[in-house]
This record gives sequence, structure tokens and C-alpha cells, in this order.
Amino acid sequence: MNTDDLAWQTDTYGGLPPRKVDLLLEHGHLDLVIRAAEERGEWFCAEGAAQELCRSREFGRALKVTEPFVATGWPTALWAKAGILLRAGRTDEALDLVRPDEGGRSSQTVCRHFAELLTRAGRVDEAIDLLVPHIGKPRIRTALVEITEGQERDERVLELLAPHAEAARRARDDGRWDYSRSDAQELQARVWERAGCADEAIRILGKDIAERRFLVQNTLTAYAELLARHGRLDELRELATGQDAHAVLHLYADALRARGRAEEAETVMRDAIAADDWVGYRAWLSSTLLRDDRLDDAITVAEPGFSWYDCSNLLAPLVHPLLDRPEELLHLLEHPLTVPHHGHEEFQHWWLAFALAGLGRVKEAIAVVEAHPAPWTDPRIVKAGLLSTAGRLAAAATELRTLGTVKAREELFEVLVRQGQAAEAITAHPTVAEQRAAEAKTASAPLREDGYSLEPPF
Repeated sequence: MNTDDLAWQTDTYGGLPPRKVDLLLEHGHLDLVIRAAEERGEWFCAEGAAQELCRSREFGRALKVTEPFVATGWPTALWAKAGILLRAGRTDEALDLVRPDEGGRSSQTVCRHFAELLTRAGRVDEAIDLLVPHIGKPRIRTALVEITEGQERDERVLELLAPHAEAARRARDDGRWDYSRSDAQELQARVWERAGCADEAIRILGKDIAERRFLVQNTLTAYAELLARHGRLDELRELATGQDAHAVLHLYADALRARGRAEEAETVMRDAIAADDWVGYRAWLSSTLLRDDRLDDAITVAEPGFSWYDCSNLLAPLVHPLLDRPEELLHLLEHPLTVPHHGHEEFQHWWLAFALAGLGRVKEAIAVVEAHPAPWTDPRIVKAGLLSTAGRLAAAATELRTLGTVKAREELFEVLVRQGQAAEAITAHPTVAEQRAAEAKTASAPLREDGYSLEPPF
């Protein structure tokens, strides 16, 4: 175990990543997760196990799991240990472990993390004081607002935010785009609202919007959402039907639906499409119709844009909610109005194959993949995925074991867990060293004329 390998794991989600660790824990394999952390140097296993142990108040065991990682001096592990100590009620030890020195206090990232820890320890004023020297940075302002939620410090937070909100307004008055303060008005309104002064938040931010004294669209959408939360639909409708309709009309339609006015929301969007056939309007309406189980209507709305260059905004939002509903997905993909995904036909082939596999039509699914192999994907791994989707886990496992590559062994893990063979799944999964070696080999391989590596994937 070394800090380079540990940093690589967090940077790339290498080793056994959180999703796989969660799968093991969901199946009750805490002891296997702990063993993988100890024997394989799997950081995400150590982190997941520690969290699980803390939930059951087994803080001593949680500390023991993380100790080998802490011993390397790796900062992420030190912060994790501090979190465990804090949950165990050992507050001073937790804070002393990661308390920043003078150099650390110059780092906004270190100060943000330590301020969060101080707040959890009940030392809110110390946390605020630590952040004040960095208050000119957007991430620090956001952290300030987040850590003081419910801490009865809104008045002080508003005092700290006010100069930055005013600077943003002055920048627009002067025709400048000072993005370093682009979040300040939105944060200011957020604190006013939570302090029970929603009307003041709406008044000030509404004046900024009307006078165009804001820097980014996020401020505009924050205002629209504020209006919606407080039932100011007349003002929201006026905003949504003006020059900013592309940014906020969907929020007005959402607000109508939230109040049981779904037919009115649909009419609003259909009228907008008739007046301005913008992709965003069609995307909202088609996705909403799909949520209402009106798939054919959703297809009809989206169809004019399927062949557009940016049709991913229309087709993909219909596909993704249906990935675990193969019959409806197949209906969508085989619908006469659904044309090939412009410039990305390979995605439609992938979707079709997995829809067929989900319906148990594995031979047809494999035929689709063989007829349209993606240049960056090993078709044998795709075949195993289709078998797994169809519930044929033993056949999928055999396919992946035969292939034996690093990528195949990564895919084999989930198949084995689903078969109840968790210990074998961990053993089969490539180690961090094997993953890094495969990554380096792929990176150094020569490229084909189309830009893809000549080296087989992993």
C-alpha cells in the first residue's frame, strides 16, 4: 500500500469502486469488505466498511479498518479517521488530527474541510472565522452557507455575503462579467429565505433580474425556483413568457404540475412549441408525457427532433427511464417515428440489444451487437452483459472467465455477486496493480487511423 496507489484509486474510482462495495454490503458481506481492505489495500472497501461500522456504533472496529491507510500519512485517510473519532465523541482528538497549520490555513480546500468538521463538532463560530479569509472564493461562500444551515447564524452570513453581492451588481452596471462573484446574489437570497424573509429575497433578487444586474443563468433560475416555492405563479408566468423563456418556462410548467394543473402545464408547453420550436420545450414535454405513461404521445412530441444534430436531448431522455422496462424500450426503438440517432447510431444499436436481452431474446440481441460492433468495446464483454441482462448468469460468467482480461474480470465481479459467490467475486476482480498496468499498456498502444487503440481493451 502506498499513497500513489491510494490517490489513483480516488482519482479514477479504481480498485473495487464504491458501487461494487455497496453491492457487497447490501448483500451482507461486511466481513469480506473488511478483508479486501486489509489484504488488497482497497480504499473504497475501507471507507465503506468504516461507514457501515459507524452506523452500528462499532467505532473501534471502524478505526482499525482505516488504520493501515492512515499510517501512510495519506490526507484522505486522515480526514476519514477524524470523522470516525468525531462520531465516537472524541472531538478533541478528531480536530487535533487534522487541524491546519499556518500553511494549511492558506488552502481554501483544507479550510473548507476543517470548517465542516468544526461545525459537526458544534464550533460554528470557529468554522466561520476560518472561512472568512477565503470568502472571495465561490466554493468558500457556498460552504459558508451550507455549514450554517439551521445554526442561527444567518445575520452574520448575510453580512459576509453582502459586499460580494453588491460587487456582482456593480460589475453588471459597469458592463463587466466578474464571474468570481456570480454566485453571491443567489446565495444571499437563499439565506434570506431560510431566515424567514422570503419576501425580501424575492424583492431584491427580482429587482436584480428586472434590471439585468446578474452574471449567470443560475441566478435567474434560482429566482424562478424561489417564486415557485412560495406560490408566486403570476410573477413566475411573467418571467417565463418573457426574454428568459428558454431558461425558465419549464420551471413554470413544473410549478403548475406540482399544484395539480398538469393539463394547463401541457398547454403552456405546446403553445411554446407552436410559437418557438425549441429543443428544450420538446425535451421537457416528451419527458413529462413519458412520466405520465404516455409513451406514444412522448414519441410524437420528440420525433421532429430525432434527426437533429442535438437529438440526444430528445431521444436519450426517453430511452434512459426505459432501460429497465425492455418492452417499452423496444416499442420506442422500433416505432416508425424513431429514426437512427443522428451521428450516434451505435447507441441505438446498444439500446436495442439490451432491450431484446431484457425480454429474453438473447440470440437476436447478440446478432445486433455482431452486426454493429462498437470500435471501442470488446463484443465478447458485450455478449456477456446481454446474457447477464437476460438472467443467464452462469453463461455470462463462463463467457467472462474464458475471456480473462482485466475488463472481463471487472464485469465478472457483479455476475458472481448476483450468483451468491461474493468471495470468489473479490478474488476474480483485478487488483489495483493489475488495473494500473492495463491502463498503462492501453495508453502506450499505437492508434488506428480512426483514433482508436490497436491494443484490445484491457
